[in-house]
Amino acid sequence: MRKLLIAFTTVLFMAGLVCAVEVTVTKYDKDKKEVTVKEGDEETTYKITDKIKVTLIDKDGNATEGKLENLTKRLENIEKSKNKKLDITVKDKELVEVKYKGGKGK
Repeated sequence: MRKLLIAFTTVLFMAGLVCAVEVTVTKYDKDKKEVTVKEGDEETTYKITDKIKVTLIDKDGNATEGKLENLTKRLENIEKSKNKKLDITVKDKELVEVKYKGGKGK
């Protein structure tokens, strides 16, 4: 009985895990706060909330904490950007965390 309970708890835990992948941004809707991304051949739309964690990675690979404003500026100018890739973590169709390479160093 104890093994069954542990197995069931493990299954429930695995179902609640978040998914982290690298995607290409195809569209950003500023008014709805939604971003459409492409992973392989599949396009998916995710909601952006104020609770999102943004991380900027510089050319040396160092990570620094970013702000939601940084992300929205990048997404608004994504058409002009050469690098449209983001590392995202998703839970329940909402972005939980976004990592991307920062702009030019100073």
